[in-house]
Amino acid sequence: MMKDQVKLHFLGAARTVTGSKYLLETPELNILIDCGMFQGLKELRLLNWEEFPFPADKIDYVLLTHGHLDHSGYLPRLIKQGFKGTIIGTPPSLAIADIIIQDSAKIMEEDAERANAEGFSSHHPALPFYTIEEAARTLNYFKSANLNDKTTLSDSIQYTYKKNGHIIGATFIELEVFGKVMIFSGDIGRDNDLLLEKPDKPKWADYVLLESTYGDRLHPQDNGDEILISSIKEAITNNGTLIIPSFAVERLQTLMYKLWLLYKQNKIPNIPIFIDSPMGNRVLEVFRNFPDWHQLPMQDFYGMQEHFNIITKYSDTWKTVDNPRAKVIIAGSGMVTGGRVLTYLRYYIDKPETTVLLVGYQAEGTRGRQLKEGTHEIKIFGKYCPVKATIKSIDSLSAHADQEGLINWLSEIKNVPEMVFLVHGEPTASDKLRLKIKDTYNYNVHIPKLQEYFSFNI
Repeated sequence: MMKDQVKLHFLGAARTVTGSKYLLETPELNILIDCGMFQGLKELRLLNWEEFPFPADKIDYVLLTHGHLDHSGYLPRLIKQGFKGTIIGTPPSLAIADIIIQDSAKIMEEDAERANAEGFSSHHPALPFYTIEEAARTLNYFKSANLNDKTTLSDSIQYTYKKNGHIIGATFIELEVFGKVMIFSGDIGRDNDLLLEKPDKPKWADYVLLESTYGDRLHPQDNGDEILISSIKEAITNNGTLIIPSFAVERLQTLMYKLWLLYKQNKIPNIPIFIDSPMGNRVLEVFRNFPDWHQLPMQDFYGMQEHFNIITKYSDTWKTVDNPRAKVIIAGSGMVTGGRVLTYLRYYIDKPETTVLLVGYQAEGTRGRQLKEGTHEIKIFGKYCPVKATIKSIDSLSAHADQEGLINWLSEIKNVPEMVFLVHGEPTASDKLRLKIKDTYNYNVHIPKLQEYFSFNI
């Protein structure tokens, strides 16, 4: 690299919504913004196994926008390949990243073990992407940062974390690099979030990396509460089971709070509600430990924990499977890619009295997307299961800003950025947002490809 240049490498979440990784190569430091795993389509998941395209031991810092797997889940692998630097995030983000990475490692080890025992993997032996031990080691590299504190990393580089809604601890990053202000949006939350304050907005930006997950649409105004109420009443009438695959971070806590409020308002009966998400239970601890980071009243927090059946042992998962009563089960994962929800679906998806309620974004290539699109069968643990259950969805619970929210997030930038890069979106979503930004602000907008880089002189 020329000494008077900064290079920005797009190593993930370019023309796809997963695997966020943006490498800033500068004469003073090399900084990775986010370090996520690819999820969804097999061709994307296989990218996780490739050698990292930049020497891991030459990266000085990883700055995390938030703790989700597609932003932090590659960290143990980066360390395995020689990273010796520092991983920086807000205290709740680091707590969430630790939970997600450790949970992910546990699932990977269990999946590899099951694949080897039942022989449904093409790899002999099947290996986990990383181990529980490797995941635990990641914690040693963590260093916390406070909101709104400008922190110096080198003579010409400073960063500031700004709150961004989305999930507890989530931020966007304002990075000053050799006099240029670079904004890394991370995932942008919504103004009307039940649990979190609305996002801050950037005030100045020379370059913006902007997520575009929902860049092509507005969130529907479906009445999520009504869908929940009617689905629960149907489960009681049919003596059936309502299964809600849920993301363990934020979505689970939002659902719990919504159901608690509906129960307190006498809008739903006292049906047994089982929360089966070990990771979700640990995330509840993060909410308890960081009350300043959310808007959930603590008396409701404790009340709803008493009200639900929170499963802590895997043996209780099987008791819940065998429970013949009408019930609600909320279990991870949100896109039905792994986790405890697969155990329930394996036994309930072929029963007409079952309802599966999808409550979030379903990425291409996931079981959740297949169910949403009306597939007649899904593959679970190497076996095809016929889908006889009713499939419903609530699209209004998304933790991401929609097109209007993304356009509004840019509204307080006082200057004209040199370039806006649209990342973290499927191609159609990014392209529609590109046109909307062009029409609204007349900014230069580019949609980078994977492994593309952009450089500017300093």
